[in-house]
Amino acid sequence: MKHRVAFRKLNRTTEHRLAMLRYVRCRSRLLPLLTMATQLIEHERIRTTLPKAKELRRIAEQVVTLAKKGDFNAKKRAEAIIRTPEAVTKLFDVVGPRYALREGGYTRILKADFRKGDGAEMAVIEYVDRYESRQGIALLARSVS
Repeated sequence: MKHRVAFRKLNRTTEHRLAMLRYVRCRSRLLPLLTMATQLIEHERIRTTLPKAKELRRIAEQVVTLAKKGDFNAKKRAEAIIRTPEAVTKLFDVVGPRYALREGGYTRILKADFRKGDGAEMAVIEYVDRYESRQGIALLARSVS
């Protein structure tokens, strides 16, 4: 049973996990990978290992839901998770309004190749309906017609 298991172990010792991850208590459970969540908001697409991407998806979905609410308390909770003020501003001004009509599923994970050094399975996690992907679809539609 998976009672009171807040996140994956990511095949690391406790000391390594605590050094790698920065924990913040949010909604009575610990959230890892906060730096990667900040990078995902800033770049809207990052490349990482598949287990980290699956764990990051949980945080990214929660943060976008907070941005959709847009009130003061939601902003304070997002500031506790997101590292930089610029990322919080982008989250509430750009990312949140983009998904105002979407009920969930803000991110997608695309499996990539295997890392050369240790053979770890890599993945790309990105927000759906990004500007670059919409622009590419529009160009493709124009070229077909």
